[in-house]
Amino acid sequence: MIYLDELEYKKIVKQAKAEFPDECCGYLGGVKNGEDISIKKIYPLTNIDHSNEHFSMDPKEQFDCIKSMRSEDLSMVGNYHSHPESPSRPSEEDKRLAFDPTILYGILSLQDKEPVFNIFKVDKEKNVEKLKYKLV
Repeated sequence: MIYLDELEYKKIVKQAKAEFPDECCGYLGGVKNGEDISIKKIYPLTNIDHSNEHFSMDPKEQFDCIKSMRSEDLSMVGNYHSHPESPSRPSEEDKRLAFDPTILYGILSLQDKEPVFNIFKVDKEKNVEKLKYKLV
């Protein structure tokens, strides 16, 4: 099971709304315990593309985030980004750029009145699996 800290989820929503109409992005810091993954903290990053259709994370910020996670005894368990005007599912570009089948890919859609957040795995063949998670 995947557990997502509710306060951290709310931070993703706040970031996505603040950066609208651009996509927001960031890392998911957490702890793996067997089959369970607990997402403890989000690490917002700058979308250097400033686009509502794709994102690129700032490389220096990525490096700094990984250092911060390690100092907090967390691992980079995944990343997230927003879809300002499309559903919460990986686009063809998202699948193409999903290089690591061991991490989580979170997507927050702002398409509807209420935000929709889903978490996915993308395997090496680019097959997508929607995962269940629980806010804690």
